[in-house]
Parts: sequence; C-alpha cells; structure tokens
Amino acid sequence: MKKFKADKLREECGVFGISNHTDAAAMVALGLHALQHRGQEGCGIVSYDGNNYHSEKRQGLVGDHFANLETLKKLPGNFAIGHNRYSTTGETSLRNIQPFFADLHLGGLSIAHNGNLTNAISLRETLVKEGAIFRTTSDTETIVQLIAKSLRKKFIDKLIDALFQIQGGYSLVMMTNKKLVGARDPFGIRPLIIGKIKNSYVFASETCALDIIGASFVREVENGEIVIVEDNKLTSIKPFPKQKSRPCVFEFIYFARPDSLIRGKCAYEYRKNLGIELAKETDLNADLVVPVPDSGVPAALGFAEQSNKKFELGLIRNHYVGRTFIEPSQNIRSLGVKLKLSTTKTIVKNKIVILIDDSLVRGTTCNKIVKMLIENEAKEVHVRIACPEIKYPDFYGVDMPTKDELLAHNRNIKDMCNHINATSLKFLSLEGLYKALIGEKRNSAYPQFSDHYFTGEYPVKPEDNLNNIRLKQLSLLSAKSIS
Repeated sequence: MKKFKADKLREECGVFGISNHTDAAAMVALGLHALQHRGQEGCGIVSYDGNNYHSEKRQGLVGDHFANLETLKKLPGNFAIGHNRYSTTGETSLRNIQPFFADLHLGGLSIAHNGNLTNAISLRETLVKEGAIFRTTSDTETIVQLIAKSLRKKFIDKLIDALFQIQGGYSLVMMTNKKLVGARDPFGIRPLIIGKIKNSYVFASETCALDIIGASFVREVENGEIVIVEDNKLTSIKPFPKQKSRPCVFEFIYFARPDSLIRGKCAYEYRKNLGIELAKETDLNADLVVPVPDSGVPAALGFAEQSNKKFELGLIRNHYVGRTFIEPSQNIRSLGVKLKLSTTKTIVKNKIVILIDDSLVRGTTCNKIVKMLIENEAKEVHVRIACPEIKYPDFYGVDMPTKDELLAHNRNIKDMCNHINATSLKFLSLEGLYKALIGEKRNSAYPQFSDHYFTGEYPVKPEDNLNNIRLKQLSLLSAKSIS
C-alpha cells in the first residue's frame, strides 16, 4: 500500500489529447511536459494511425522518455492522447500507467482519466462477480469495463450509460477510431479545457498545455458535459440534470500552474489575492515577509503589497533534488527539508519573519522550516497560511493523508502552533478565501467550489465510510490485482 509521505496535496494526474495533427504524438508529449507538475510517477501516450493503435508507457518524467525521437516514431498517426500519473488509487506500477487501451466490440478505445471514483470498490466487485477480468488496480479500468458491458449500440450511448453509474470527480479524454472525446463530472470537480490549433482540437487539464504547442484557448468543458470531436467538428452533449458547478478550490490555491488560466484569470492572480486577503486579516509588526518557495511566493507578494512590508527570499529552493538522490540511505533522508531548501542567513538574522505558505497539511515540513529559520537566528517566526485549515480528506483525485493525519483535524490553533514551533500561526478565513477568489460570500446553500477540505461538505458522498475509503480502495484493489 502506498503511504502518504509528502507534506503537500498532490493532484492525481494530467490529461491531454489532440485530433487531426500530423505530429500528434509530439504535440501530446509537449502538452504532458507542460502538465508535468500534475503527476511525476509515470507517463504514457496512445496514438491512432487510421488502422492501428500504438502505445508507449514509462515510469518517470515525460522529458526522460518522450523527448526521444525514436520513441515518438513508435507513435504514428494524426490522433493521440496522453496522461501524467500521480496515483491515488492502485499501486505505482507500469500496468497502472495510462492511457489504457481496450479492444471492444465496436473497435478500439483508449482512455485517460484525471480524478477518482468514490464508488469504485462496489462497482468493481459487481463487475468481477459478473465475469469481468481486471488487468490493473486503477479505478479507471472500471469505466472501461462499464463501457464494454453496456448493451447500447453506439459508443457515445455506451459512454453515457457508464457515466451514469460512476460517482466522484473526473475528467476523461478518450479516443476511438473515429472520435476524440472529452467528458467532465457533473460538478466539474476536476478540470478539462478545450483548445484549437489550426484544424486540430485539443483537450487538456490546463491552458499551460495549450501555450506550449501554440494552441488557442476555446473554452472549458462544462460540468456534466461530453464534447465530441469528429470530422474536424466539435459537438456537445449534456446528459446529466443541470446543476451548478463546484470546481476543486485547490486548483485555484495550488494545483494549477501559475500561468494557467482559470475562469479568465491566471492562477497566479488568485494566489496573490489570497495573500492580500490574508494580510487584511493580520495585524502584526514584522521586519520581513518570506515565502515558502515556490508555491508560497504569489501569496507572499500579495501579503507584502497589502501590508506594506518588505518581501525577501529568506528561503532558497534547490530545484535539482531528485528522488534517486534522496532515497538511498537513512543518513541522506534524515537531512529532510535541507535537501530542498536553504536559508539566506544574513537576510533573516535578527529579523521578525512572517512566513507565508499556500497550505498546511501535516505540518512536518513547516516544522523543519521554522526550525531552520530559528537556527539561522531569526528573532521570531510567525506562520501565515493563505487558505483555511485543512480538516477533511479528499476522495476525488487528490492524494492526501487520512483525516487523523491532517494537522488541523481535532487540533486548535494553539496546538498546531506548538506542533510547528512557530511564534504564532494564523490561517486565511473561509470568508477571505471566497472574497479573494470570486469577490463574494460563500453560498452556504450551494457552495461555489468543492471546499470540503475546510468544511467537510462533500459534493458527492462516497458509498464507503469517509474515514476509511482511501485506505480501503488501496488495500482492496491491490489485494485483487492480477500478477
């Protein structure tokens, strides 16, 4: 079972697909490279040349594998989809790397999935009892099995049949021998956008993947929408009952790359606004505003601007620390955060520091950073977090601790402050969060975001017990995997 070790929330993956392009596989590789921040465990591309499907999957980073022309030559065709993986359900192995391919009765189907199904366990158990054979431990294969099992005649009808049976947060990019298809869950929890380059349509998790290939942004796929590209034409189907969208709030706070557009603004702007609102809620005399790099930088800039305090890079990030370096020995691992961050000693010495980060999950990294600053003679370290307390886990495609592992669950501010050894600790209020993101109050009857991390109000209730579903998914799917 894969344990949560990081002290940041991790998105499950990024998806990308393109139609009718002579360099389809290369375009997908570039798109996946731009989406690398959404998943670093594995990557894959499936292409279609008009007769056959071609698949290449690798563990590791996109640039280590798909920058190679020899690999791209193995992926001919004018249609292709790709996937970056950061697993939440199922173990880390080559067989779980997407896109998946299946040879169905109507022809081949390739699928890439960002998100997590909250009823994957019960669906899988039912399908297995009915004779289905699973090759992977990923919940994505459940969608493939449901499509294959459907008695409908047309592919889109089979897809609709499957989507009405699954629950959770998802964005899907699929490829048949005639169509490129994108779909988004009824609440629009997981992101998916549409782009265009000449006569080619593109699906991607974020707009930064369009920028790298020179494609223009068309629009977001709407919540509950299925978008079909066939014969260079785009059509839309909305099979679900109409309801308001509730996108994941952490796309705005952390997940999306800072230069990606969300609802007409760069993610960077939202994060700077979070810092501005945090400063409005903070009354504190201090010498410096210091971000935790890199994710805390926009909020710290906004905080410093609003509070008229000096912004300094009191921490410097080492961008060249890889997993292969930090894994071999306990002595190396014990160095902890010092492998990734170092202190600009003369900047923080004898200073009262306001330390800004985008979120606080387990508190282990923050504890080490505060210790580093104190060891380098910072006079005081006041921690300010540019989002509310994360008290509840996610079940829609975000890799994170169980409820009991979250620092803010069943702890008050004083206890959390003592845990990280800071002089003081304060989080942005929920009201401040909404003001920063949309300029209005939270609708208590129907929240504008999936903000369950802070409130416990889940847009889709998992069938299984909320406290145990993540562990149950991992253990059950791994136990029933096929060697």
